[in-house]
Amino acid sequence: MDAVATLTIISKPDCHLCDVAREIVDVVVADYDEDAVSVEELSILDDPSLYDTWWEKIPVVLIDDRLHAHWRLDAARLRTALDAATQDAATQDAATRTPSRKEPA
Repeated sequence: MDAVATLTIISKPDCHLCDVAREIVDVVVADYDEDAVSVEELSILDDPSLYDTWWEKIPVVLIDDRLHAHWRLDAARLRTALDAATQDAATQDAATRTPSRKEPA
């Protein structure tokens, strides 16, 4: 099954704020079903167009290719945005797939 939402972190090596953002993403995404959120990380050093667009704003977090945050990432705001992204996708999906957060144990 394909992921319902795609979260992209745009960063670079040796970037403290990027490390913090990555940690927040890891913690928040862990609350979702395994197939609900796909996470990819891109470095501005590997892509000149990413560098030109984002070098002053890293870390940058995109959800489904839309800007969610730059510089500082808030876990609660990220959770709210991922809830919306996964619910929007579930609503558009004709199947009964419900990509919600994991139920507490």
